[in-house]
Amino acid sequence: MSIYLLKSRFQDLLRPLVTWLACAGATANQVTLTAAVVSIAIGVMLLATQVEWLFVAIPIWMFLRMALNAIDGMLAREYGQKSDFGGYLNEIGDVISDAALFAPFALIAPFSSAWIGAIIFFATLAEFAGVLGIPHGNGRRYDGPMGKSDRAFIFGVLGAWIAVSGALPYWVWWLQPVLCALLLWTGVNRIRLGLKLGS
Repeated sequence: MSIYLLKSRFQDLLRPLVTWLACAGATANQVTLTAAVVSIAIGVMLLATQVEWLFVAIPIWMFLRMALNAIDGMLAREYGQKSDFGGYLNEIGDVISDAALFAPFALIAPFSSAWIGAIIFFATLAEFAGVLGIPHGNGRRYDGPMGKSDRAFIFGVLGAWIAVSGALPYWVWWLQPVLCALLLWTGVNRIRLGLKLGS
């Protein structure tokens, strides 16, 4: 089960905007690059300032970033903008964006740089496993339970919590190993299903 399963409904809501962007001459690669650049800028800002209320940018941007991720895919598929470079840009941009947006949480107690680093590593590994479904004949794998949309939701909630209260309760520490375990499970699911369905 994953929030990703709601993607088709989300895309339907965005379709009028996608049509307008296509008519305005926007490209999928421009949207992808914009999402990555803004994600990096927000991550750098939070790391540099370490101001708790600025973490409100995380839930706001996580939602907008999910919209941009859907938009660039729709532009690519529905308006003939697919390209090899776009495929690389999309995958690399997502991994870099996740790392940039998750990194500031390493400075918020009770989280730690080691655990947040592990979450970034396992998230990257899960996405790598998803991409490997392509050469094994089953397309890009988005299986959960801790896909990109799920991570965005969890860190968005955490960002809002920090912005409102200025801190996180100690028990939230346990979320770190739980997320790592779920990310490992996600990677295994993507490998298992990619091999099974691709055979």
